[in-house]
Formats: sequence, C-alpha cells, structure tokens
Amino acid sequence: MSPALEAALAHADAHLDESVERLKTLVAIKSISTDKAYAGDVRQAAEWLVRDLEALGFDASVRATPGHPMVVAHDRAADGPHVLFYAHYDVQPVDPLNLWHTDPFTATLVNDDKGETRIVGRGTSDDKGQLLTFVEACRAWKAVNGLLPLKVTLFFEGEEESGSKSLPGFLDANREELGAADIALVCDTDLWNAETPSIVTSLRGLVGEEIEITCASHDLHSGMFGNAARNPIQVLADVIASLRNPDGSVAIEGFYDDVRELPADIAAQWKRLPYDEAAFLRGAGLTTPAGETGRSVLEQTRARPTCEINGIIGGYTGDGFKTVIPAKASAKISFRLVSEMDPKKIRAAFRKHVTDRLPPDATVTFSEHGGSPAMSVPTDGPFVKQAAAALKDEWGNEAALIGSGGSIPVAGEFKRVLGLDTLLIGFALDDDRIHSPNEKYDLRSFHKGIRSWLRIIAAFAA
Repeated sequence: MSPALEAALAHADAHLDESVERLKTLVAIKSISTDKAYAGDVRQAAEWLVRDLEALGFDASVRATPGHPMVVAHDRAADGPHVLFYAHYDVQPVDPLNLWHTDPFTATLVNDDKGETRIVGRGTSDDKGQLLTFVEACRAWKAVNGLLPLKVTLFFEGEEESGSKSLPGFLDANREELGAADIALVCDTDLWNAETPSIVTSLRGLVGEEIEITCASHDLHSGMFGNAARNPIQVLADVIASLRNPDGSVAIEGFYDDVRELPADIAAQWKRLPYDEAAFLRGAGLTTPAGETGRSVLEQTRARPTCEINGIIGGYTGDGFKTVIPAKASAKISFRLVSEMDPKKIRAAFRKHVTDRLPPDATVTFSEHGGSPAMSVPTDGPFVKQAAAALKDEWGNEAALIGSGGSIPVAGEFKRVLGLDTLLIGFALDDDRIHSPNEKYDLRSFHKGIRSWLRIIAAFAA
C-alpha cells in the first residue's frame, strides 16, 4: 500500500463522524423531485453540494435544465486517468409518513439487534449516502495529500427519481465536457452481500408496451349477448397465455435471436457466489422457479430476457357484481432485454405476435412506454480488474462481477452519448428499504464505501 493511500484511509477513519454529520445535513434537505412543491428544496440540495465541493477545491456549478438542476464539478489538477463519477441527490416521497419510526428527513443513528449501526432517513441509501462515499473519499485524499492522483469530474442529477427527463438533452448539450473522461463510475447499486462487494458489469434494457383490445362498439349485457359477442377480456387472456411456452421460455418469434450465453468465466464465478435460491424465493412467499426450465434463478434474474405482465384492466371491477361484456380490455407488458437485443426489434416482434392472434371483431391499439437497450462492460478491461482488486483489498472477499436484473438508464446514455463504459459500484444492502418507509444505510456501508473509493482511486492512478 502506498503511503498516500495509507494516510488517506487513516484520515477517513479518524473523521468518520464529520462525514456522517455532512450526510445528516444533506438528508435534511427535502429534495423530492417528483413533487413540484419541493422544487426549491431540490435546488437547495444542489446549491449545498456546490458549496461543499468548492470548499474542497473543485470547480463546481449548478447547471439549469428544463427540470431540476444538475451539479457538475471538476478537479483536473492531476495527470493520468480521468473518471466521471455519477450519482443523484433527489429522493423519493416519504409516504406513508405514519409508517416511519423516525423523522424521514432527520438522519438518525439506530442500533439493530445485532449491534450494527444504521443511518435511517430518506435518501440515506438511495442515493445521498452513496453519493457522499465518493465525495468523502476525495475529501480524505486531498486533506492529507493535497491533490487527487487523477482527474475527476463529478456529475450529480436532480431528477433521477422522476424519470431523468432532462438527462439525455443535458448530455447531448455537454457532450464535449463530460465525455472527456476515460471511464464512468456510478454509485447507485448494492453489495452482493454484507461481506462481498460487487461490480455491476451488465444492466438489462427495457421495453414497455400497453395494449388495448376492442371488440363491440359498447359494453353489452352478458345475458343478451353472451356466447354470440366476442369478449375482449377473453381475447386478451388468450394473447397473454400465448406469450410463454410450457418450458417457461418466451414464445414470441425471434425473441432469442440475439441472446448470448454467459461467458464461461462469468458463469463459473456466479456458481462460486454464495447464493440461496430457496431463500430468495421464500423472501417473496414463493417456492418454485417459474422461468426458463434448466436455468438457475440467478441466471434468470440477472442474465436472461423476460416478458412480464404488469397490469390487466377490463370490465367491471367495482364492489358487487355487474353482468357485462366490456367493449375494451387492456394490459401493460414489459420486457427486460440483455446485451445485443434491439428494443425496436423486440417491440415489433411483440406487436406482430399480438396482431397475428386476433380473431374476427377484435382490434388492437398499442401505446409505447419507453425503450432502452441493455448495457455491458467487458469484464477483462483494465478498469474492471483494478477496481475488483481494490475492492478485494478492502473487503477481503473477491468482488462479484454481476449482471443486474434492473435497468439504470444513465449507464446506457453514457455509452450512447458520451461513448463511455460504466462501472456500477455501490455499497447498499437489499434490506435498505429504498423507496419505502424507514430507509436506511448501514454505517459500515458508508464507512467502507469511502475506504473502497479511496482504494479504487489509488488503483486507477497507479
């Protein structure tokens, strides 16, 4: 370990209480981006971050967008690699307030029954605590070494929790400034478990579709028209049932044309990871995997494409009973995509699948609800290897190189607009209750997150 890294780690340890106090101050700002009533609070959070970064010697500014502001800051004093670090400072609403055990905007240290200290409050895990792990790492390094050992650009978003509507346009307008980095880093993900760090090297893409099937010109009396009239709910049910094969695979023609198997080294590493399929399902009140036969639950949720029905609407759904054959029925259906799958191709294949199965007197309309491709980073790249080694040094366990079942659009936008690969490294746990009452971030996650970034910064610089 270099003397510079050793000194920075010692400083982070000695000043952890001060780092927690800064997190408390940021959590106290009610930066709820989905509610216009809090627009002033969102801007206040951005301005607080700029003041803090300027005090650290960053060239920082609040940048206006059609929505909530972005924060951009630069420290270009060093030679060597250039990293672009992204996180978001906006948070979800706190409803229902009555389920919180403490004030959601007062970050409160609470000891659990295992003696672990948790920082409870809205945004402690998603994403203010994660954001500050990197800032506090920069603070510790600069405090003892004067200059950071590599170029750093910080990019903090203020509307991630409300759809990131301003993000694509902002990236397009600032392509030259933000795209000058060598690698993007995102801290908005989880540890594999409490003792095992992870690097997310792939994210699934997403296609959202809403279909509405219409048969009769108006709702019909089921006694007068039953049997003779086409029922759109039945048509919809038949279409939905046709989306899966008996073995659990998706039945849409061409769906798997561009799907690749996991690389052998990653598949082997996943088999070594501590993972309890039964416990995973049991946590959701389930017992039996329902996806593709012969695929592990880990593979199904992290590396295979999906087709899921997210909602069905049709007929009378109020109290009591109404004997009606509705004129319309609709469903919301989403697809998670893996690397190489084209959202436009999958959308077109789905729509053809539906229209090919419509009987007489049934018509369909489609509504698009977004589409984004999957993202993947070569696992043998130098930044991945350096980050993985640094994480192992901090946590004592090999970093899991994993795929995420979810979709984080910013990583895809960084690749599309800036041409940058992204490493997603986070320190949250799956019990952090993000988006829910009593959100928390373990003090250990916060502390070791700071230390992890210090090690990664040193590894990249070396």
